[in-house]
Amino acid sequence: MAFQMKHTFSKQILFVALTFLLPLATSAQTDNGVSFFPNKSIGFLGLMTSLIIIIVGLVFLLVLKLNTVTAHFLNDKNLTKKDKFKKYFNNLSTSEIEILKKKQNQSNKIISVLILGVISLLPQITFAQTAPANRAHLFSEPGVIITLVLVFIPLFFALLYLAIKVNKGFNQFFNSQKIKEAEELAAYLSSPENIPPIEKLEELKQKLDYSLSSTELSGTEIAEDKKGLLKSISSETNYRYFAVKRPPIKRPKIDPQLTKLILWFLGTAVFWLFIGSSVGEYVGIKFIAPDADTFSWLSIGRLRAVHTNLVFWAWATIGIMGLGYYIVPMVSNAPLHSIKNGWTALICVNVAMLVGGISLMAGINNGGGEYREIIWPIMAVWAYGLMLTVINFIKTVAKRTTHEIYISNWFIIASYIFILIVAIIAYIPMGQDGIGETIVQGYYMHQAVGMWFMFSMLGVLYYLLPQQLNKPIYSYSLGVLAFWSQILFYTVIGTHHFVFSALPWWLQTVAIVGSVGMLIPVTAGTINYLMTFRGSWGKISNSYSLPFFFVGVIYYFTGSFQGTAEAFRSTNLIWHFTDFTIAHSHITMYGIITFLLFGSIYAIVPRLTGKEPPQLGVGAHFWLALIGLQFYTIPLMIGGTLKGLMWAEGKPFIDSVVMMGPYWLWRAIGGTLMWLSHIVLAYNMYKMMKPTIEIDIKEKAFEFINQNIETNAVETKI
Repeated sequence: MAFQMKHTFSKQILFVALTFLLPLATSAQTDNGVSFFPNKSIGFLGLMTSLIIIIVGLVFLLVLKLNTVTAHFLNDKNLTKKDKFKKYFNNLSTSEIEILKKKQNQSNKIISVLILGVISLLPQITFAQTAPANRAHLFSEPGVIITLVLVFIPLFFALLYLAIKVNKGFNQFFNSQKIKEAEELAAYLSSPENIPPIEKLEELKQKLDYSLSSTELSGTEIAEDKKGLLKSISSETNYRYFAVKRPPIKRPKIDPQLTKLILWFLGTAVFWLFIGSSVGEYVGIKFIAPDADTFSWLSIGRLRAVHTNLVFWAWATIGIMGLGYYIVPMVSNAPLHSIKNGWTALICVNVAMLVGGISLMAGINNGGGEYREIIWPIMAVWAYGLMLTVINFIKTVAKRTTHEIYISNWFIIASYIFILIVAIIAYIPMGQDGIGETIVQGYYMHQAVGMWFMFSMLGVLYYLLPQQLNKPIYSYSLGVLAFWSQILFYTVIGTHHFVFSALPWWLQTVAIVGSVGMLIPVTAGTINYLMTFRGSWGKISNSYSLPFFFVGVIYYFTGSFQGTAEAFRSTNLIWHFTDFTIAHSHITMYGIITFLLFGSIYAIVPRLTGKEPPQLGVGAHFWLALIGLQFYTIPLMIGGTLKGLMWAEGKPFIDSVVMMGPYWLWRAIGGTLMWLSHIVLAYNMYKMMKPTIEIDIKEKAFEFINQNIETNAVETKI
């Protein structure tokens, strides 16, 4: 019952959080500017009312939980001890029966020690009343509204922290009551008249110990192959297009030190996701409220680079590294080569991103190179962390106890090799004058997405999808086809971002042909994943990770086909340099990479910690992220198409900016939902990694009894 109340309380807290934060996304654009509340006179009152509702709601939930707890323990007080402890006799194990038999043979009585729980003192939060506005229209100004929102966000989290502390106090109280009840049960069972006779206990023990002989149906006769079927079996040794299903081999257990390392990778990755998406959320708000601030550090030009670099090189990269540290040793059936190097890599990448983010906000950058704005000394530290990791992985694979190298390790290790080569080429200044820099830029940004993020996550999916479905991958050969064809085609498509530029026409054509060729690995991979799902569709609704994997596979197919469609000269003429490209980048980096990372986290972390995430939390995370992505990308694709057509018609640029206003509003709404999903993910990670102690009353009681029996035995000898 305590677990149910805790789970219900977590749901209630999450519901209150969403109730408060979701209205912030529904901002409206007016003739006088942008306001979160269209009516000027109720803007401030609306915010204050929301805060008051939150306070009242939290107090109501806490009182409700207190009443539930009180009713539970008052009900227990009204029961006799015999009725109260009767439920424990119905679930005795063999070892517990042995303890009772020993206790029945002893006449000593146990004096139980009552342990009282202490409820933690909770921090108090005081709220000051805001002075009335001097001007009636003050709270309708965008800058004031944004400031109030930014003020209320920490207040909300303070309230949430208060609720968590209260909930923690209740949990401590529950545990103390469980220990007390366990002691009462132990004292009750210490009395000989309360224990069933030894004959009854022996009879119950025999029932529990009974097991079938495994010959009830088959009999005792020796099996004989009269038809010669077993002797006629032949093995197929030729290379086959569709892989033969092989039974899984025994996997080594995860080293506790490696578990700690992986959890740190994934935990810091989620932290950077929250930071990076918070920056992106603020940038999205500034699209509809550009005068929200006047600080140079918070200008769109700087924050946009902070957002992209943190979600690329911090969130996605660190998350992928953490998954690699789990998968590479697992499929190699060998221990990781060096955990120490893993910690060094973790520190290098995190420090580089911290310093890099601050430097970008300060205006220290590498110039106009997209996704490579961070200066080279900082990125060198980042690359060193990746180099240590790939060396670690290669040496681990070299020590594998399996004959073959599983396809996951192909993708993962190759992705590290590609990103290191790409980073070196991008930051070496040679050949980057004029048109050469444009060619390198196209190569760099596309290889970073396709040969690092996409390549590594496809390798992760080749391991985790069969693991979660408990069945082999549909075709190993399709995976090999996707591997080599992606290397062949994806490495030449970077310049399709510069169609109709000063680049050689033949180079643009090669990029377009390569983009069309990408249909081969995408189709092969999608068929492989979906055919692995075949026959197991029902498992999606009962899994934490499979819904994210399924969405990631669908976006892998649609987003990649969209990229091919954008590469043609006719479509590139309309869509490129518009918001359509922004939508496409979010479909690939969020719909594919991030959704696959989400599913991977929910697949791996419970296996490492033994704790599952809250079911409501996973559902809220999934739907907020998915719906938010739809609200973000679909309006931008529509608006981007209209913008490109306006440019083609020769209309003034400012007209296209005005036209995009409503679409940018939907972008902000979708971005807010995605940002909220990241908060829910952080909460789910906390629940999966939080060290908790669940007390079983029956087990605790028999632990007390056993300790007392041993103590009495020692005293008897003395």
